[in-house]
Amino acid sequence: MALAGLFLIVFLVLHLAINLLLLKSDGGVAYMKAVGFMTSNPLIKIMEIFLFGGFLIHILIGIIIQIYNWMARPKRYRVEGFSHTSFFSKYMIHTGAIILVFLTIHFVNFYFKKLGWVAPPEGVEREDFYQMALLLFSSKFYSVLYIILMVFLGFHLNHAFQSAFQTLGLNHSKYTPFVKGLGTAYSIVVPLGFALIPLIILISK
Repeated sequence: MALAGLFLIVFLVLHLAINLLLLKSDGGVAYMKAVGFMTSNPLIKIMEIFLFGGFLIHILIGIIIQIYNWMARPKRYRVEGFSHTSFFSKYMIHTGAIILVFLTIHFVNFYFKKLGWVAPPEGVEREDFYQMALLLFSSKFYSVLYIILMVFLGFHLNHAFQSAFQTLGLNHSKYTPFVKGLGTAYSIVVPLGFALIPLIILISK
């Protein structure tokens, strides 16, 4: 689960870099070039299989671990606050479930349209993801929902980043504080970067 999580963490940076091209004032040229490369390059298509595998492994193992945790302690602590588990750790399964809902919506809006499983918006070509993104982020409802979901993603990443290194046994008094600091920074900067995209598009309307 830790390895799958770290793989997804790296992918999020790449995904954010491409999405930020939506804000470039070139009519979507740079964004569509990046999307074209990601959807046509044979190596990327192979990596896409690993990406979906990473999502599946991460989700399934997360559910299994949570079930084991519930079975190990079927009753809650009598004294509130007895557990030393961090706030973010306690609610990983909840934030993960919310992110899964978002992923489903995201796949329906983009990936499934690319595959032809879902019809694109009227008047928009099936592979014109630039116009699809602008249409979605021009909706106040979708944009606000997207920004809220990015907050939950930040909560999830805050624990996930540090937990992955701990699970792999990469704990040391010298560099653990750096890993925690890097994890905190990552969990703020990456979701914030994603959230800024619909916010700027809405403001510039």
